[in-house]
Amino acid sequence: MLSKLIIDFKAVSPQHGDLFAGRNPLDIARSLEKAGVLGLSVVTENENFGGSVDLLRSIVNSVSLPVLRKDFIKTEGDLLETLEAGAKGVLLICSTIDNDDIRLLYKKAMALGLKPVVEVHTPQEMKQAEDIGAKIIGINNKDITVLEKDAGTVELTLELIKLAPKDAFIISESGISCPEDADRVLAAGANAVLVGTAFWQGKFNNIFKDIDFLNKVG
Repeated sequence: MLSKLIIDFKAVSPQHGDLFAGRNPLDIARSLEKAGVLGLSVVTENENFGGSVDLLRSIVNSVSLPVLRKDFIKTEGDLLETLEAGAKGVLLICSTIDNDDIRLLYKKAMALGLKPVVEVHTPQEMKQAEDIGAKIIGINNKDITVLEKDAGTVELTLELIKLAPKDAFIISESGISCPEDADRVLAAGANAVLVGTAFWQGKFNNIFKDIDFLNKVG
């Protein structure tokens, strides 16, 4: 499973509060690379999630893993900022970007060499992602429009993955509360899982049992 895990560096959860809890995210990023995870994502939105572009840049400079920027991306300037910070990918959220704008941002991200991950939460958004030609689709099990305070679960991935383009790389995001949840979506055809809150709360410690940072997590 480790090779299919993307760990989300989200300093604050609007639902669960401070996730880092004084722990050094750079140390943990380096330990995760040694553990063999697929990649990292960094939430840079500050007001609700406590992130920053400085945190993104610091993590990018600490590891050789691919790093995804997660934020409410709206403009080409946001893409350029993402590129300058060294991220390899950028999240484009269907529910927060107009259809014409997300098409334009997708094309511009590709032209800049950024890998756009198109995030969906409904069947309509999955169709939108397909129409855009998205090659990487993130299924957010929670509703980002309410800052993921809802009780979303992996059941959403299990439904929406049936509608996904056959050639798309599918990431199940959020609402993954334990390794068993991850196993379920991977068995259903997801290519990767993105885990944030549950990791920082120590609910994935059993699969990192040989890693030094366990003393700092959970």
